[in-house]
Amino acid sequence: MREKAIREFSRLLDIMDELRVKCPWDMKQTNQTLRKLTIEETYELADAIIMDDSDSIKKELGDIMLHVAFYAKIGSESGKFDIGDVLEGINSKLIYRHPHVFGDVNVTRGAREVEENWERLKMTEHSEYKPVLSGVPSSLPATVKANRIQEKVRGVGFDWNTREEIWDKVTEELGELKQEVTSGKKVDIEAELGDLFFTLINAARLYEIDPEAALEKTNRKFISRFNYLEQKTLAQGLSLHEMTLDEMNEIWEEAKQFDRPL
Repeated sequence: MREKAIREFSRLLDIMDELRVKCPWDMKQTNQTLRKLTIEETYELADAIIMDDSDSIKKELGDIMLHVAFYAKIGSESGKFDIGDVLEGINSKLIYRHPHVFGDVNVTRGAREVEENWERLKMTEHSEYKPVLSGVPSSLPATVKANRIQEKVRGVGFDWNTREEIWDKVTEELGELKQEVTSGKKVDIEAELGDLFFTLINAARLYEIDPEAALEKTNRKFISRFNYLEQKTLAQGLSLHEMTLDEMNEIWEEAKQFDRPL
């Protein structure tokens, strides 16, 4: 397996070298033009993971691997770095941040202690102090960013003592939201709704649930049920616009019987 991996990775690099001198499209690509495509490929991989589709995961990982090779090739052409530098960097990082595997550090509290050590070690890698949250990309989707913020601060000990405590905070934030709804001020409602979302994402983290994946599964479930509602309505020669909410809800409840695990 290792020999095949090395052989195919070397083949990918050879193909990339050839594409950059023979293919008009590949020749003109830059880091900037590839960026949006890389984001798209990453989301396609995320979709495959949510669907737990091994064949699609394999395919999308290949696309991501191509982009890694592409960026490294561009870097080598400018003399700034090459794929060897990329691999050397990640290998060194992994060894440094896993002293419980490659060093003499003992871990007694499992994965959580590993994560705390990881964040602590990240802060020592720079000659000057970097804020704990400085490594959170500003362009992340809000749900993903909130989850990452909470993971980062947990790494330095800023977290609930027990996960059950979060539910009092959820109740508190929901109450504050309801209070602002009665005031009718949109800016205040928005602020409290954001606080509630942030707290619910925190709850998801504490219970080891990926909030982005959970919401996406609900999105897909809603689409499936609504498509059933729409198709059955059309089959009966009716229009959704002409139906009452009670009539639609009756078919909606029927659609739940056909839910499939996502």
